Amino acid sequence: MHSELVASRSTDPRDSRVVRESRNGTPHLDAVSLAIIEQLQEDGRRPYAAIGKAVGLSEAAVRQRVQKLLDQGVMQIVAVTDPLTVGFRRQAMVGIHVEGDVESVADALTSMAECEYVVMTAGSFDLMVEIVCEDDDHLLEVINRRIRAIPGVRSTESFVYLKLKKQTYMWGTR
Repeated sequence: MHSELVASRSTDPRDSRVVRESRNGTPHLDAVSLAIIEQLQEDGRRPYAAIGKAVGLSEAAVRQRVQKLLDQGVMQIVAVTDPLTVGFRRQAMVGIHVEGDVESVADALTSMAECEYVVMTAGSFDLMVEIVCEDDDHLLEVINRRIRAIPGVRSTESFVYLKLKKQTYMWGTR
């Protein structure tokens, strides 16, 4: 959903509290902003008027809040696809052991189109990477020829997805 900024400012005093930093520097959202996010998580194309009715704000106030949340990087509104339906038949999570600088390996992985999710961990692996590929041959090429070729990668362990049972994007509102 594309949002445009409204020239007039809402008189709702809650609008100034869209995003504040908490004591630890993370964003703190008020209840109305969380309710707006929840509405958009249910349907990213839900009209601002409908969201306003659900959260008790005008359409213009919702539009302003959504724009602030987008501008401040609190949320994104994107289309989410099912990889299987668009030709990507193989997904895997790959655990990676690294020698030396973990961040340089993570940076190299983030530049790879097949790596959808890259996280540095404090568990038995230094990095966990979700890979989405067209097929097994593509997965093998990515792991064997590209990931293992990154300087500092000591070993990998692959966890091939057989069936995806749950995938949600409801973080921050539960």
